[in-house]
Amino acid sequence: MTSKIVDRHIQCPSCPSSDAYCTYEDGHGYCFSCQTYFPPPHKETLLTDETYTYEYLPWRGVSKETMAFFDCKTKIDGEGRPIEIGYKYPNGSYKIRNLNRKDFRTVNNGEGEAPVGLFGFDKFEAGTYKYLTITEGELDALSLYQVLKAPVVSVRSSSSAARDVSLVRSWANAFERVYLCFDNDTPGREATQQVAKLFDFNKVYEVKLQRRKDANEYLQAGEAEELRNIWWTSKRYLPANIISSFEEFKRILTETPKEGVTYPFPTLSKMTYGLRTSESVLITAQEGVGKTELMHTLEHHLLEKTNDNVGAIFMEEPNRRHLQSLAGIQLHSPVHLPDSGRSDAELLSALQKVIGKDERLFIYSHFGSDDPDVLLDTIRFLVSACGCKYILLDHITMAVTGLAGERDERRALDYISTRLEMMVVELDFCLIVVSHVNDDGLTRGSRNIAKVANTRIDLKRNLMSNDPVEQNTTDLFLTKNRFGMKTGHAGRIYFDQDLYHYRELGNDNVAA
Repeated sequence: MTSKIVDRHIQCPSCPSSDAYCTYEDGHGYCFSCQTYFPPPHKETLLTDETYTYEYLPWRGVSKETMAFFDCKTKIDGEGRPIEIGYKYPNGSYKIRNLNRKDFRTVNNGEGEAPVGLFGFDKFEAGTYKYLTITEGELDALSLYQVLKAPVVSVRSSSSAARDVSLVRSWANAFERVYLCFDNDTPGREATQQVAKLFDFNKVYEVKLQRRKDANEYLQAGEAEELRNIWWTSKRYLPANIISSFEEFKRILTETPKEGVTYPFPTLSKMTYGLRTSESVLITAQEGVGKTELMHTLEHHLLEKTNDNVGAIFMEEPNRRHLQSLAGIQLHSPVHLPDSGRSDAELLSALQKVIGKDERLFIYSHFGSDDPDVLLDTIRFLVSACGCKYILLDHITMAVTGLAGERDERRALDYISTRLEMMVVELDFCLIVVSHVNDDGLTRGSRNIAKVANTRIDLKRNLMSNDPVEQNTTDLFLTKNRFGMKTGHAGRIYFDQDLYHYRELGNDNVAA
């Protein structure tokens, strides 16, 4: 429905200083300056739904074919004017952009769900392409897809970028490379940094836009070829981690120092100054000494003494037994025993008390893979997507037990331990990891496990003692302590089987 212009370049009723107002033969008017529509006197002032049509229209350099591929329709009013574009998300909801002014709104699908995740990810099947590009806006995704004819998706905004990607991270991680093409501004650079942490650093490439703010600006300027060249010459993402000025030195020195979280045992806390992020702790012992019970105690302590998220990877332990251990420590009772007299309701109540809320403790106990990268990727996800500040891994050698040959196992453990140490610093979390030792006290499978750790705690216990107290008493030895520097005997801890509880003993073997 259109009509011819009757008069043009006249004063606008809405903005008197403008001469961009036109009137049409059907009586309506429109100002091209303030973009105000004036209905004819003889028509309703409110348009009905039947007045609008929806079409795939080119806009800002994006072609009709590209709009159709992503199912992005333009809403057209009764006078033939485009007024909105709807970006359809995979869950059926829309992010609506007003074309007269840059603002957005959302339209939920029939089930009440707002747009979530990545725009366009349902258009590309994982594993059928080598490369994926993620942009900061839907229009940029359309623009870059039109240039590359390869998978391009978009986050909803820079502030939601990490969460949007994490929702479909398994799909995105199936691509060999992930290219990040966010806006050339501070929020875009910060979003790039956050999203990059979700993937292995070898996989992430950064599309650095120089002269223009985003991909669509290149398309509007007729610089599609330049945009394509920028993408093709992208380099692997590297965070800005080189400092050289006194101003930067001052900023670092005046930052609030990290406070260590105490251990449950005073002597160990005094010697190490506690647990800190960006550091790794290695706990070693021969089989049967009680490493897993100690790990449960540390896990319970972190949940009780901090508000941080905790990730637990216990590779030899079923989830039920794991939860029973945490509840047992809370209740001071071996609740896993069939004659404990504790109900499931009591156990759940104890867990709720110590954990506090949903999505705080993340338990992952089964891999079904001997690929070291599966373990590394799981830990990266727990830290970057789930926000875990502490990761407990019991035990590291289980990750490679399916590999054939001692040499392959050693190489895999060397690789895992080195990458974990790099990841601890990169992502700023604390890793507490268990390793068995052989009769000579060397970490089983790889000596590199002990070399890269910041702190090493050796456990020793006389399992064959006839004295029940001695049999359940473990000596702690600090054989490596980079931060605290002190090494040597770090206390004796006694495990009370009746109370399912560790406590430190004094020199006279009483509770300290």
